[in-house]
Amino acid sequence: MLILTRKAGEALVLDGGIEIKITEVCGDQVKIGITAPADVKVYRKELYATIQENRSAAKGAPSNKVKDALLHLK
Repeated sequence: MLILTRKAGEALVLDGGIEIKITEVCGDQVKIGITAPADVKVYRKELYATIQENRSAAKGAPSNKVKDALLHLK
């Protein structure tokens, strides 16, 4: 993990196209601004983890066609 020190008003650039700017530091909270191309999705980590869990669960679930076929066999 890379750890950097930034002050309010300073920024980082990732991969030449994503800018992360520190907009405000107040106590233990840091407000950041993110400028990225429209095709780059930005998520909070806890939300991203939920999305990944839901995708994994959906992959393991039978498709509607399989569910319908099983219902007709009963």
